[in-house]
Amino acid sequence: MDIFSDDRAVLTLDAGGTNFIFNAYRGGRAILKGIRKDSHAHHLERCLATIKEGFREVIESINEDPVAISFAFPGPADYPNGIIDNSNNLPAFKGGVPLKSILEEEFGLPVFINNDGDLFAYGEALGGILPEINSRLETAGSPKRYRNLVGFTLGTGFGGGFVSNGQLITGDNVTAAEVWLFSNRYHPSVNTEEVVSIRSVQRFYAADAGISSPNELEPKDIYEIATGTREGDQAAAKKAYEQMGQALGDAVANVLTFTDGIAVIGGGITGASELYMPSVMKELKSRFDPSIEGSMPRLVQKVFNLDDEGEQEEFFRDYSKTLPIPGTDRSIAYDPLPRLAIATSQRGATESIALGAYAFALQKIGS
Repeated sequence: MDIFSDDRAVLTLDAGGTNFIFNAYRGGRAILKGIRKDSHAHHLERCLATIKEGFREVIESINEDPVAISFAFPGPADYPNGIIDNSNNLPAFKGGVPLKSILEEEFGLPVFINNDGDLFAYGEALGGILPEINSRLETAGSPKRYRNLVGFTLGTGFGGGFVSNGQLITGDNVTAAEVWLFSNRYHPSVNTEEVVSIRSVQRFYAADAGISSPNELEPKDIYEIATGTREGDQAAAKKAYEQMGQALGDAVANVLTFTDGIAVIGGGITGASELYMPSVMKELKSRFDPSIEGSMPRLVQKVFNLDDEGEQEEFFRDYSKTLPIPGTDRSIAYDPLPRLAIATSQRGATESIALGAYAFALQKIGS
């Protein structure tokens, strides 16, 4: 599916606990700059009225008939049926609200609602890092191609999504890739989200810097302290991101063991990638010490960091050989290096999520 040559318009929504941003996509690109409105997170009638009003304004602005509405919305949710039951950042939806049915009745369009981690991965798989990697491998003359991708979102929470052969894998209960609930070998008493999120950086820094209130500083403040552009405990700030990276690396390693695909990271914390990625890569390249032999690599595959120019060059190198087939005059190409890549999203989580929503709608409604 070539999402960049499709001229149909799909309405999208970036839904947060404070603001809703409405837009439309055509040809894989946003048509508008976005229409921002207060979410009215605690008042259901106002919230629903805002959603309807926002989509109406987009339709008027683009001056064409859209073919669908597609967006990510915070769960818990029954996404296939579009029933939202969010009691956290959108408490108005507590108890279950059939948002998909409400919008389909209002606009007479098919409506698709998904998890943001799923749509982030879908956007990156169809129009982001995955096609970019395969294009560069082709240019390099390598026969290697990738069909699987796992996306991780870092921010207020820790989310994930998995795409295989162009298909979004959501599971029987639409709860696949709920990476935030992983256990973590460095902090076994809590789930991974507690040590891979905005609050983990705040809490790690506060503990080492002797600050009583973990919320006193934002991760951006801690990043500036770590890089020396703001006063504070620089060693504690660096350590906070290193600890987060270590925990993130453990989660990524576990996922890659199962998915064997490209990993891409997006979200608000990725601006500090130079502080946490060394710890991630150290974990991905670590070794186990089992009793049955000396030591063994944590992963079968060698993982390259595409944010690093040197590792990027190594990853895209053509390692293939041509092997003769005995007894014939034929040969076969063989790439002896099982390898994966991890990278920070170049599009950014917000754009990739919207792109994923757009592509999901087109895939569902067909040509």
